[in-house]
Amino acid sequence: MPPEILNGLRSICRQLPESYEEPAWIGVRWRIRKRTFAHVYTPDADRFPLYAPYVSAGRELVVLTFRVPADDLLGLTAGGFPFLRAGWGRNVVAAVLGEHTDWTELTELITDSYCQMAPKFLAAQVALPPSAS
Repeated sequence: MPPEILNGLRSICRQLPESYEEPAWIGVRWRIRKRTFAHVYTPDADRFPLYAPYVSAGRELVVLTFRVPADDLLGLTAGGFPFLRAGWGRNVVAAVLGEHTDWTELTELITDSYCQMAPKFLAAQVALPPSAS
């Protein structure tokens, strides 16, 4: 995984109260208590055909999954790349990461995902980033 992507995600996630990073079954995930709010990995497009259209020669595919409010799911994924509905969960989005990534928008999305998964008293401590829209 490109270190600049992993370091960028670490700088976002470590600012969230009581969040922690750990190895996942594939890649790395960030959790609050026992709940995952962000998960980055390099999927095998043969095993996960959902990602096959996003594979390019000579480039490692990097995907981040996170939660969104159910009401926002369609709006975020309707435009297509870099966002798509993950193949699991009712409110899980996958974002293909790379040079095109808007880190301001990604910060907002990760923060929102954290706030959905965190206990209310921790979510209340989070200063939401300015809207990317």
